[in-house]
Amino acid sequence: MLNVWKKALTAGTSSLLLLAVLITSGGRTAEAAEAAAAAQIPQSDVFRIVTLGDSITAGYEPGMTDPNIKPYGYAERLLEQAWYHGRSDLSNYGILGLTTEGLRNYTEAIKDGAATLPDRIQIGISDPRIGQFAAQAPGVRTELAEADLVTITIGGNDVSSLLFQARDLAEADFNARVEQVLAAYSVNVKAALENIRMVNPQATIMLADQYQPASKLAAGPAYTKLMSAAARFTANTEQVAASTTRDGAPVVVAHVASQFAGVEGPLTHIMRLEAPDFHPTQLGYEKIAGVFAGLQWGEYRMPDATALADTSAPMSIVVKGVELNTPNKPILKNGQNFLALRDILNAVGAEGKWDNKTSSATITYGGKTVVITIGSKVVQVNGQDVAIETPAFLQKVGKEDKTYLPLASLATGLGFDVNYSSHLRTAFINP
Repeated sequence: MLNVWKKALTAGTSSLLLLAVLITSGGRTAEAAEAAAAAQIPQSDVFRIVTLGDSITAGYEPGMTDPNIKPYGYAERLLEQAWYHGRSDLSNYGILGLTTEGLRNYTEAIKDGAATLPDRIQIGISDPRIGQFAAQAPGVRTELAEADLVTITIGGNDVSSLLFQARDLAEADFNARVEQVLAAYSVNVKAALENIRMVNPQATIMLADQYQPASKLAAGPAYTKLMSAAARFTANTEQVAASTTRDGAPVVVAHVASQFAGVEGPLTHIMRLEAPDFHPTQLGYEKIAGVFAGLQWGEYRMPDATALADTSAPMSIVVKGVELNTPNKPILKNGQNFLALRDILNAVGAEGKWDNKTSSATITYGGKTVVITIGSKVVQVNGQDVAIETPAFLQKVGKEDKTYLPLASLATGLGFDVNYSSHLRTAFINP
């Protein structure tokens, strides 16, 4: 199966060039889909995530050639999990082909707050966005300084050659080569963590260990040797984390490797006949996200199964981390999602009053008074007119008329943070 591994590495490397148009410039990947951007809110109210590392952080999968498709990797899933807990933001700086030395160099530039050159990060890097990453180091420094959580996946490009050497090298020679790689990993990653700490002394840093991607079927007799190397990588990662963690500034290991062990086939693209690849499948990325989310929040949540299984069913609505269970189901109209206003107000504890004469609802919340009039493309916020794209309407539910408001208008009028995940078919609303 050695030729399969070589084919996998070739496919993984050449296909990386196709990802350039799939990730927004500057690395930011927080997606609001159908919802408008939230109103300006204090920095301290937002849980900020910065992800650093290689193509695993970037969310790469083989065959990503459609410019309309954005990656949906572990970082994007981690942001969804954060929305369950409040207002959150993601800045994704995953660089395709990055090694531990490249991470060390890039975090050095970030620490210095100065634009750099691609070759000063890593010579011959395969990511066509590397010029943008290099030039934007000062802006990345600002985002990193504000981060509450920093996650890192790194090391796969350092150890990939071991996959080819495992079969041919004698045990002693293979082990010596593993030690060389791990020694370089320790030096580079410790330096990168120190650079991050110089910028942000208090954020939680989560460092993933390295999963072994080759299944028993693909690796054959070398599988045991590769799994032993992966275990040593994990132990080395734990040592690096332990040597850099501090009180109030933890560095913790995200044990990703254990999630892949023995089930590499469905969690990676290694068994693809047309182009085997080491990168995670969607299920693999979900496993990685689950590890990070479990460390941060103790859980990995999913919406009601009905919303995921049946695209004709109403989407799920999560308000302040609680999934709404109400007879007033969301309505899809003219391509937009509408929610029953009363359900949202009850969930956040806002006051509302209906005026039959003017067919308007007056809402008081968070120091704001908002007037929403049925059929009007204008809402009043503290007496000022604010335009909205689609007006509210009345919907008969049983014997009552319910006011339904466009999802995006919750952000425009009420100042809520509203994000929609098309993958989860869920709207996240945080006041």
